[in-house]
Amino acid sequence: MTTTRFPNGVTNVGEDSLFAQLGQPAATLFHTYFEDFDYYTAANWTVTETQAGATQALTDGDGGLLLLTNTAADNDLISLQKVGESFRFEAGKALFFEARFKVSDATQSDVVIGLQITDTTPLDVTDGVFFIKDDGAATVNFRVEKNNTATTASSIATMANDTYIRLGFYYDGVSAVQYFVNGTYTGSSVTTNLPDDEDLTVTFAIQNGEAVAKTMTVDYIYVAKER
Repeated sequence: MTTTRFPNGVTNVGEDSLFAQLGQPAATLFHTYFEDFDYYTAANWTVTETQAGATQALTDGDGGLLLLTNTAADNDLISLQKVGESFRFEAGKALFFEARFKVSDATQSDVVIGLQITDTTPLDVTDGVFFIKDDGAATVNFRVEKNNTATTASSIATMANDTYIRLGFYYDGVSAVQYFVNGTYTGSSVTTNLPDDEDLTVTFAIQNGEAVAKTMTVDYIYVAKER
């Protein structure tokens, strides 16, 4: 790798800005959340479990990993939602989301990840923009939902057992929400049902599709929105 050097610095603001001479991009232009799971503090999350034996804990692996392990009954669920709904879709403001994760069973599990309102039923939420995979299929759907009315793009990706996937979306602040699979543009959804009247939070969950314990390993979650 060859490093490009800017000894005088770089900037993303105008000459008359407070940060004009900062020498690095001003971080205040975006509200940014990046969780790499080098640390896990349970108090930072609203945790929903159907069974007390479920666990959420750091696990060994390069890059920082959080492991969710379900108990072994059919439909047992673990969901995590960041405490504090701190992102809202807003006209004229771009918003970016990406997560890298894997599940032990790509078919016999329900999975959801994205931005939602705080809710104990993340697989049946009323407001959010998120990726969802149903039990009985390895295919992923992308959903834009407001007040329990959704626009859904079906089968945008296919997951595999114990294999990482990157899912992301980009709201252009105008009329479209583009979705990406492993960094590649895959399609676009209209904003008819964009939840622009609710604050949302980072959400992810796994539910067993059979009476066998399933796991979800999350590598990172990144969200950024223009201020």
